[in-house]
Amino acid sequence: MASLPTYPWHLAPDGLATVRQLKARGLRPGGQDVAAQLERPRRRRGPLVAYLYEIDRAKPVRPMTPAKWAALAKANTARRTCPECSRDAGYVIPTSLGMCVTCAYPDEEQRIA
Repeated sequence: MASLPTYPWHLAPDGLATVRQLKARGLRPGGQDVAAQLERPRRRRGPLVAYLYEIDRAKPVRPMTPAKWAALAKANTARRTCPECSRDAGYVIPTSLGMCVTCAYPDEEQRIA
């Protein structure tokens, strides 16, 4: 079993990029295997690892279809809708509260008014 070439952080050769770097260029790995990896040492834990892909073998990102745009809009609307009062909060409902801030802290609103 062959091991991946490993490079120190910020010292990857030209022609290799991480998934984020590919996405910034409008590309995706496109099913290719990992070509190499970067390692960033840390003091108290194991090193951070970032996988690298070949830029010339990357494929363009697939365009969003109208159905994908509709599904994304529906998902975002669901994240903004309060399950208690069924109103659009205008922001993403915090998962820690599980409801809009107005429903989570009704006494605070009365005190302010």
